[in-house]
Amino acid sequence: MKFAFKTLAVIGVIGALNNTALAQSSDTTLTSAIQDTTRSEKSRARDEFRHPVETLEFFGFKPSQTVVEIAPGGGWYSEILAPALKEHGQYYAAHFPKDSDVGYYQRSLASFQEKIAKDSRFTKTLLTEFAPPTHLDIAPAESADLVLTFRNVHNWYMKNGDETVLSAFKAFNKALKPGAILGVVEHRLPEDKADEEQKRSGYMKQSYVVSIAKQAGFELVAASDINANPKDTATHPKGVWTLPPTLALGDEDADKYRKIGESDRMTLKFKKL
Repeated sequence: MKFAFKTLAVIGVIGALNNTALAQSSDTTLTSAIQDTTRSEKSRARDEFRHPVETLEFFGFKPSQTVVEIAPGGGWYSEILAPALKEHGQYYAAHFPKDSDVGYYQRSLASFQEKIAKDSRFTKTLLTEFAPPTHLDIAPAESADLVLTFRNVHNWYMKNGDETVLSAFKAFNKALKPGAILGVVEHRLPEDKADEEQKRSGYMKQSYVVSIAKQAGFELVAASDINANPKDTATHPKGVWTLPPTLALGDEDADKYRKIGESDRMTLKFKKL
């Protein structure tokens, strides 16, 4: 019995050491990707507001996972995720569809495709199409460990309301393994504001996002203020776009809005049921 207890103790110690090593490896991989000198100064300047290390760690990111990023746009988070997953994981970029008739979508997709073709950090990137409610196959069913969407919910809501948002979340659920994680970062509208503000301001209520996720088969497991900004009132002449980095008013009150910084954001971690 003593031998058995000693054996179990040794196994426990080894397991703890392995877990620590894995955590340290994950931290190192993320830090290395973020500190990569090929990231532009413009991208680095936004780390202050987007907190990529803390955000991804909160969502449980590991460099061995299969991760889907929704609507990567110009690739701000892609430049962190693709290299971090390159060696031991898989990165899916669910970008705009090729058959879109929206000029901006086509230009954004073309730019991202060029990045994938020319940048060695993206050699293992798999490009898929996403545009709810029509293009929803972001990755093979039940293949992903983590689906991430950064500041996208308002776009879907402002386009076609609940139907489009729900179709997006159902697509995330389909792609995730049972019990896997959906990470959502979104501009946050205070709960005491009128629901109508969600249609024009670029801000969404946290209660709304949680409700939609629940309808799509998710459970909220944690919320964080990593990306909170108490200086942001969410009441601006041109909505969230009044703030940096857009500064939609141009030079008008630009210093005022720079002092506020980027928007107040919810950071929500959901589990697929």
